[in-house]
Amino acid sequence: MATTTVHRTCPLCEAVCGLRITLDDDGRVTGVRGDADDPFSRGFICPKGAGLGALDGDPDRLTVPLVRKDGEWREATWQEAYAAVEEGLGRVTAEHGRGSVAVYLGNPTAHSMAGALYGSALIRALGTRNVYTASTADQMPKHVACGLMFGNPFAIPVPDLDRTSYLLMLGANPLESNGSLCTAPDFPGRLKALRKRGGRLVVVDPRRTRTAALADEHVFVRPGADAYLLAGIAHTLLAENRTAVRVPVRNLEELRTLLAPFSPRR
Repeated sequence: MATTTVHRTCPLCEAVCGLRITLDDDGRVTGVRGDADDPFSRGFICPKGAGLGALDGDPDRLTVPLVRKDGEWREATWQEAYAAVEEGLGRVTAEHGRGSVAVYLGNPTAHSMAGALYGSALIRALGTRNVYTASTADQMPKHVACGLMFGNPFAIPVPDLDRTSYLLMLGANPLESNGSLCTAPDFPGRLKALRKRGGRLVVVDPRRTRTAALADEHVFVRPGADAYLLAGIAHTLLAENRTAVRVPVRNLEELRTLLAPFSPRR
């Protein structure tokens, strides 16, 4: 049976890895592999991307809109589906106000062009402030910290993987994820190159992950105790005057007072 190879970008997270997908004569997915020629992912693929073929061929996957009538689901046209959405949401907001509606954004919608273009327009049209995303369980503390520190929640600093000599990694597993919020071409290869040139990789994680297995040192922490570890690190930096900050900062002395009780020994 002849096969066709197509190239696509995985939509399941912000790493947007390149995929080589093989199709049979009927258009069914017969294989998914990482695209070694992709300049961004360089052949990396995670289990989610590798499972796209099974997802595409799942007999329960929706291929047309469904509407519920008299307690039963039935297939419908897009025009019928939009009419049902308009009627249902209109009824709810008319009775309970616009705050009775909520929006959820997540994978893969958030990583599609449509999501970027129409997500905010939909929220404004609905007039609701109830917006939920996968980010609140994934990365929102990073956005909050960057917003407070740099004035922009999307100004996320990333390490210089090719030049650093010591990389401290907390709760990340780039050998599986290709580096969420810190995506880099061939992230696993760059970590191995760091160690090969004499650098040191330390991973802090309550789980023994593939990345932790690669590290020079794996620091186990109790789940939820990472804040104490970070407080101990910050305490030491201040206590030993290792804060050579070259930009104006506020409240450093207040931070020193707050962290005084959190010595590494404690």
